[in-house]
Amino acid sequence: MDLYTRSAGEGLPVVLLHALPLSSAMWLAQREGLAAHCKVITPDLRGFGGSVLGDDAPSLDVMADDVVRLLDHEGVDRAVIGGQSMGGCVTMALCRRHPDRLLGVILADTRAGADSEATRANRERIAAAVVEDGTSVLLEEMLPALIGQTTIRRRAMVFGRVRGLVQSAPPQAVAWAQRAMAGRPDSFGTLRGLKVPALVIVGEEDEISPLADAEAMAEAVPDARLAVIEKAGHLSGMEQPEAFNRAVAGFIGELAGGAPPHG
Repeated sequence: MDLYTRSAGEGLPVVLLHALPLSSAMWLAQREGLAAHCKVITPDLRGFGGSVLGDDAPSLDVMADDVVRLLDHEGVDRAVIGGQSMGGCVTMALCRRHPDRLLGVILADTRAGADSEATRANRERIAAAVVEDGTSVLLEEMLPALIGQTTIRRRAMVFGRVRGLVQSAPPQAVAWAQRAMAGRPDSFGTLRGLKVPALVIVGEEDEISPLADAEAMAEAVPDARLAVIEKAGHLSGMEQPEAFNRAVAGFIGELAGGAPPHG
């Protein structure tokens, strides 16, 4: 499965994986803002953006293997790999399956725990509804929770961009990804065994994966630092890109040996 990919910059490879139900278009400010520090690689996960869905059964492991094939295709042995929300869950699957491909890990606004029965049932309901009726269920139910109150009140253009990306999400891909997310295992054991540094990022207004989830992940990883992004919700990379990029650039600097450890 070849993933459609947008890249920018040169140097240390940093792969950023997008949230559900968005695409790599969400990383525009990261491609622009981080290209001076590293090579930013932002693929569309299968079924989203320019990538085809294929006929594999829903699984985050399948998505993680796609990313490793992308690294092979790019001639990249090891990379910093990270993601926001679902992208963070794919990153944890990659940590479990391909730990030898990692230079570092970024987990943004995501959760290491498995879904509860109620959450799994809700994902299945949304999967069925989006296939039946299109993206209206996403606009009504998912969109309001994706961004923080500050963005809703003060950053109408960001809200509009997120709404547009949600609206254009392919229903079959959304359903597939919801089922893949529902089937994922608990990843705390994987995090405790991580041999590379991790940056955990969370928007202070994130209600989907709040600060407590980020703190639990940072505690589990032997070498982790935590960055809280003010005035941002679940899509902190889109809502406050300057602060998000500062945190990532600092982490990349540490990995490259260009800055003292902090935080």
